[in-house]
Formats: sequence, structure tokens, C-alpha cells
Amino acid sequence: MQRDPRAFLWEVREAAMAIGSFTKGLDAAAYGNNAMAQAAVERKFEIIGEALSQLSRLDTTMAARIPDLPQIVAFRNQLIHGYATVNVSTVWNITQTSLPALLQAVQTLLDEQG
Repeated sequence: MQRDPRAFLWEVREAAMAIGSFTKGLDAAAYGNNAMAQAAVERKFEIIGEALSQLSRLDTTMAARIPDLPQIVAFRNQLIHGYATVNVSTVWNITQTSLPALLQAVQTLLDEQG
């Protein structure tokens, strides 16, 4: 039985919101010195990438509305498989610059789906 595409969107939203809570009140230096926050954020990015990978297999039309989906999945693969070293500043920058747009796009899709 196939999962409802909304379940993947929900997973992305929840993981993105968790990243926001893990990094709230931190600046780049504090994040760089907090191994626990780094591990938690990276794990949530792994969840986001996997959920979007699954969504892209299940509903290509919906997945096409997620900005930078291929790059997000590739980022997940880098984190999981170590294809390239992902440094702390890269993760921090993605958290600060790209994550809000992703969260907004996913929330819009969830709102449309009911």
C-alpha cells in the first residue's frame, strides 16, 4: 500500500520545524561549538532528504513544486554516505538561507491538500 504524499510533506515540515527549534538563539559560532545541535540538525536534514526522495517517486507533480528538491536529496546523500565532506558552516548556511523557503513551500502544499 502506498503512503499518502501528505505524510512525506508532514515529515519534512516537522523536521524543518525541529531544526528551527534546535538552532533558535544560536549564531554560527555557537552552532559550530555545539556538537549535539549539529548532530540533531544533520539528522533532521537526513529525514527531510529521504522524505522528499520518497515523495518524488510517489508524486512527481507535487515534488516538482518543492524548490531545489534534487539538491536537497543530494545534500542528504552527502550527509549519510559521506560522498563529500559537509562542513559545519555549510549546514548552518543552509539552515539559515534555504530552510525557510522549503518550510513555506511544504506548508503551502499541505494547506492545499487539506
